[in-house]
Amino acid sequence: MEDRRGAFVAACLGMLLFGVALTTLGSVLPPLTGRFGLGKTDAGALMSLMSLGILAGSLVFGPVVDRLGYRPILVGGAVGVGFGLATIAGATSARALAPAMLVFGFAGGLLNGGTNALAADVAPAGARGSALALLGVFFGVGAFGVPLVLGVLLRWASYATIVGTLAALVLPPLLDFVLVELPPPKQPQGFPLRRVGALLGDPVLLVVGAMLFLQSGTEITLGGWSAQYAREALGLSERSSILLLSTFWVGMMTARLGLSRLLKGRTPWEVYPWFLAAALAGSGLLLAVRVPAAAAVGLLLLGGGLSAGYPILLGFLGGRYRDLTGTAFSAAFVMALIGGSTLPLATGALGDRYGLGASLGVAPLCVLGQGLLLGPLSRLIGPRPGRGRPLEEQESTDARA
Repeated sequence: MEDRRGAFVAACLGMLLFGVALTTLGSVLPPLTGRFGLGKTDAGALMSLMSLGILAGSLVFGPVVDRLGYRPILVGGAVGVGFGLATIAGATSARALAPAMLVFGFAGGLLNGGTNALAADVAPAGARGSALALLGVFFGVGAFGVPLVLGVLLRWASYATIVGTLAALVLPPLLDFVLVELPPPKQPQGFPLRRVGALLGDPVLLVVGAMLFLQSGTEITLGGWSAQYAREALGLSERSSILLLSTFWVGMMTARLGLSRLLKGRTPWEVYPWFLAAALAGSGLLLAVRVPAAAAVGLLLLGGGLSAGYPILLGFLGGRYRDLTGTAFSAAFVMALIGGSTLPLATGALGDRYGLGASLGVAPLCVLGQGLLLGPLSRLIGPRPGRGRPLEEQESTDARA
C-alpha cells in the first residue's frame, strides 16, 4: 500500500507552490506596471493568459493522473513554476511575460488539480472535505507568503531579486515529488468511455462547475487587482498595497483551518451559507468604505468567506467519482478556470473605463451567484437518510457504475 501520509505531504507541498504561482503576478503587478508601462487592459491580459494556462493544465491533469499516475503531474508542475518565477525575475520587456504566463499558469493548473485529486484519494472516505480544507491551508501559506515577503523586503531588494530567490525554493518540493511513494494509476489500461460520458453529463457536476466558475473568477480577480485597487482608490504606496493584498490570503488560510474542523461534525449545508455571507459582507466593506483599515477587514472577510468553496465542492466530487477522481476534478477545474480567465480581463477592461472601484463590483455579484446555485444543487442531490453526515459520505453511495 502507498504511503498515504507521505503522499498527502507531497500534495501539500504542491499546493503551496500553486499558491505561490497564483499570487505572484498580482503581487508584482504594481512594480511591473511602473517598469513596463502596462495599462489595466494589458495587465488584465497577462492575468487571463496565466488563467488560460491554468485552464489548459486543468484539462490535461485528470486523464494523465488516471492513466499514468501523479508523479508526472507533480514533477512537471514544479519545473514549470520554477521556470515562470525565473522568467518574471529576469524579464527585460513586457513581451517576454506573455509566453511565460502561459507556462506558469499551465504548471499551476497541473499542481492545483493533481494535488486536490491526490489529497481526495489518500484521505479516509469520511474526511475528504476536512483533508481538502487542510490542503487549502498550504495554498494560503504560499499565496500569503508572496505578498508578505515582497511587502517586507522591497525596501531592501528589487522585486526581481526576491522572485528569483523564490524560483530556487522550488527545488526541495521537486525532490520530494521524485522520491515519494504515490498511489498507482487508476485506469492503467485505458479509460471506460461510457463512465466518462456519464460523468460529463451529470447535472450535479455542471452545477458544481458553475459554482466553481464564480469561485475561481472571484479569487483570481481579487488576487490580481486588489493591490492595484489599493494604490489607486486608497492612495497607498506600492509596498503598503502589496501588504494589504496579503490580508485576503491570510483570511483564506486561517478560515480553512477552522473549516477543516467544522466539516468533521457538520454538513456543508450548515457551513457553506455562513461562509458566503461573510464573503458578501467583506466585498461590501471593501468597496463601500474607502479607508485602508476597512479595506483590510473587507479583504480578510472575503478570503475567509471564499475559503469554503473548493474544499466542500471537491470533497463531494471526490466521493462521488472515486474511480475517476482525476477526470472528474479536471472537468470541474476547466469550468472553474473559464471564470478565472474571463473575469480578471473583464475587470481590467471595465477598470480602464470606470475605475477599479466600480469594476471590482463583480466580486459581490459572483458571491450572490454562488448562493443562488446552492438551491439547485440541494434539489439535485435530494433529501436522504443520514443528512447529518458529511456530504461526500452521503454521495459516495450514489456513484454511478
